[in-house]
Amino acid sequence: MYFEMYKDARGEFRWRLKSGNHQVIATGGEGYSSKQACQKGIEAVKKVTPETVVKDLSVQAE
Repeated sequence: MYFEMYKDARGEFRWRLKSGNHQVIATGGEGYSSKQACQKGIEAVKKVTPETVVKDLSVQAE
């Protein structure tokens, strides 16, 4: 997996996470005004990913 950082049509920085076969598996969901802010967003994801809890919302309450 790898992160890509790019500029969108409005000139904002964005990131996306791609799998080994180059498919997008996650995006930052927002544009950043600076490259540094975008890099901080990437670093935040890198820090929490191994410990992130999965909430299964597909299970219906009985």
